[in-house]
This record gives sequence, structure tokens and C-alpha cells, in this order.
Amino acid sequence: MLKINDLHVYYGGIHALKGVSLQVPENKIVTLVGANGAGKSTLLRAISNLVPVASGNITFKDQDITGKNTVDIVRNGITMVPEGRRIFANLTVLENLRMGAYARKEKAEIEADIEKMYGLFPRLKERSWQIAGTLSGGEQQMLAIARALMSRPKLLMMDEPSLGLAPLLVKEVFKIIKNIHSQGMTILLIEQNATAALKIADYGYVLETGTIVMRGPGQELADNQDVRQAYLGKS
Repeated sequence: MLKINDLHVYYGGIHALKGVSLQVPENKIVTLVGANGAGKSTLLRAISNLVPVASGNITFKDQDITGKNTVDIVRNGITMVPEGRRIFANLTVLENLRMGAYARKEKAEIEADIEKMYGLFPRLKERSWQIAGTLSGGEQQMLAIARALMSRPKLLMMDEPSLGLAPLLVKEVFKIIKNIHSQGMTILLIEQNATAALKIADYGYVLETGTIVMRGPGQELADNQDVRQAYLGKS
């Protein structure tokens, strides 16, 4: 579904991505793990054209989307749940969900999808008129995911969804990711919690200082001694 070929990106004067190539097959969870500063978030931003690509190309469903307008990329079916949630803190939960559907026109289907989100995240329904900035961290993450799903993506990119959450909430977020995937969603997941990410991933990539240094099935990487020492905190 998504293919990235020999991608080079310079970010803030740094050569952030150095010839990255990877694939995200349809209906799979692919995870990218690595330390802070490895270039994981830069990759997602490059796919969404939030940072310019110096060379290489990005194709989505056999169409070259390199450098395309970000709104058009969303309309084509790629949506990102950004790091730090980035909800609209001064808007209500319901208004945030409507913002997720900003590129859509069909009002009846949008309303139906809002109800679908409330079914997926019952706590959001209970707080539909609450100002989003007053939600707990876990609830804000649920809202960020629901808002992204409101654009009806074919590929959902998630940037550090468990960041800053308590362990119990981390488990809940990964349960939600598995639930969304079971309904047919293709997911590209960036996550510092390598143990949890590789456990649910069909395939994984390890990124170090802008370069893919290892790749393979999620469980295979989770069992790899080098990966365990570097990212899982185990020998």
C-alpha cells in the first residue's frame, strides 16, 4: 500500500533520513522503533509533506505522493495521530471529531461516523461537550485517534501513542490499536515502547540515526538479541 524508496530528508540542518526504504502492506501493522532522534517522527512528517523530501519517493496505492499538498494526502487516505496528541484544547470533544472530518462533505455519513467513534470510545460520548483540554491524558489520546479516524483513512500513522501515559493506559491504547486493525485498518506505528509495538506488529523496522539497520517480522525482531539489548532493556 505504502512504499518509500531511498528517502533523504534534511531537518533543521541535519541529515535526518539517509536513504530510508520501507513498505507498509495493506491490512498490516508495521512498526518503526528506535531511540529519540533516530528520525522516526521525521519519516511520518515527510510522508504527510510536513517536511520537504530532498530525494527519493513515496508512493501510496501505486501513486507518487512525494511533495503533494498535505490536504490532498489526507483526502487520498493517509492520516496521522501526531506525537503529543495535538488535540484542539479549547474545543469540545465533539468539535474535535468534526475537525477530523474537515476534508469531507457528506454530512449524514459524518454524523454516522461520530456515533461510530462513540461506540469505539464510550468515554468520549460521556464527555462529548467537555472542553478537550480538560480531559485526562488517556482520554486525549483516545480523542486524537478518533479524530484521525474521522477522515476515513486507509492508512493510519501513529506517532508515539503511548508517550506520557501510565502503564495501564498504555495497555489500553495498544488494545485500541489492535481493535482498529482487526476492522481492516492498515497502521504505521512509531513507538518508543518497542516491546509493546513489536508484540502487535506484523513487520518491524529498526531506525538508527536516519538509517534502517534491521528489519523483519515483529516477533522475530522482539526475539533478536541485539534489539533486546538496545531497545527492550533485556539481555
